[in-house]
Amino acid sequence: MHVPVQAIDREIWRDGIASEGTRLIPEETPLALTYNGGTYAVMMGTPQNMEDFAVGFSLDEGIIKSVDDIKSLEVVRLDDGIELRMWLAPEDAVLISERRRRVAGPTGCGICGIESIAEAVRPAAVVPCGQTFTPEQIMAAMQAIAPLQSINMQTRAVHAAAFWSPAGGIVALREDVGRHNALDKLAGALARSRTDARGGMMLLTSRVSVEMVQKTAAIGAPVMVAVSAPTALAVRTAEAAGITLIAIARQDGFEVFSHGDRVIARHAQEVADVA
Repeated sequence: MHVPVQAIDREIWRDGIASEGTRLIPEETPLALTYNGGTYAVMMGTPQNMEDFAVGFSLDEGIIKSVDDIKSLEVVRLDDGIELRMWLAPEDAVLISERRRRVAGPTGCGICGIESIAEAVRPAAVVPCGQTFTPEQIMAAMQAIAPLQSINMQTRAVHAAAFWSPAGGIVALREDVGRHNALDKLAGALARSRTDARGGMMLLTSRVSVEMVQKTAAIGAPVMVAVSAPTALAVRTAEAAGITLIAIARQDGFEVFSHGDRVIARHAQEVADVA
């Protein structure tokens, strides 16, 4: 149950003929996030990179401001799920008790259990200017994702979130059955490695909804690129947050929905670098 991929027996029908075999499919496990002994949320997700998920969720939800705010973190594997036990300073724990969800979040839910419309559409953090990128860099970054998706190569059923920088290429990539979880895991991986997200791009294999923009803004990345389309609210939120939102990124190109000034032709960037 706590492995990310399972081999499951199934019956196969092709051209009216039945046969038997196994298929590799992703696991889905309840993940309970607790702070100072109290449960804050229970999400469904892929049981992999649990420390990254705990840290990234805490940062993206605004529960902590820095990875250093978590005094201890323990991953407890139970029979029916995984508990991520975190301990914060007493003053931080008081704030959590005021906004604890105590709800279950299904796999596709990014902001389940909130208590008001205002909380759902809260303004995202404003990101710094960041650097510019060429179309060639954007296309190369997106094409680099697939070979690194180990779980998806086996199952064809999970999302990925990755961080790309001009100097390091794909710096980190995380996978999950939930696209929000994948981004939280990536946020945690970057925070734990002390990676500054201002110099690169967030890459998503999913559509872009408002909470994906909010999480990217919390991470501090100035550019996000996705294979699918954004929602209108996601575009408005990215515009307000100063994020360059690029979507529908395919082999033949992409579309820019906000702050297109960070995307410049290669020759223009070469001139700028020389200057």
